[in-house]
Amino acid sequence: MTRKPDELASAVEQNAGGKALPPLDQWNPGLLGDMDLLITRDGSWLFEGKPIGREAIVRLFSTILRKEQDGAYYLVTPVEKWRIAVEDTPLLAHSAEATGEGDSQVISVTTNMGETLEIGPDHPLEVGAYPDSDEPRPVVAVRHGVEARLVTNAFYQLAEFVEEQTVNGETVLGVFSHGKFWKIGQGG
Repeated sequence: MTRKPDELASAVEQNAGGKALPPLDQWNPGLLGDMDLLITRDGSWLFEGKPIGREAIVRLFSTILRKEQDGAYYLVTPVEKWRIAVEDTPLLAHSAEATGEGDSQVISVTTNMGETLEIGPDHPLEVGAYPDSDEPRPVVAVRHGVEARLVTNAFYQLAEFVEEQTVNGETVLGVFSHGKFWKIGQGG
């Protein structure tokens, strides 16, 4: 048995009480099963192999999504929890911009859900690499274990703010945001 996106969205809207972000950390229902929902690497949300047509549902689902200790992603409501599939990260960051300068700089990224996140303690930046590849994998933590991957254009925008620093005797490249230096690569 599976739940249709419209039905699940209606249940969430009834239980969220009009809050911008549902209190996901307070919801701990039992697993009802797997939903035939896939978030592809390019950010498409597919239900039963077809794109979800209503952007409002996708945006709502992004607020009830969490990654749990088992590494799986779940859509969670107060009374139900459905496991879904995610190819890479569930969200994408399409732009990066900075305000201020030096260590007073704040870098913000905007996700494909229209949410703006400031790189800092609440939304740390991590630049890893894909397995078996040197391709960088820059991600910003969103909430509840969910990350937004910076698409190529946003990563290039981030590169405009790169500085070289010596950290623990090693020359590294990174960016300042909220008073912290976020490493993004080796210096040369």
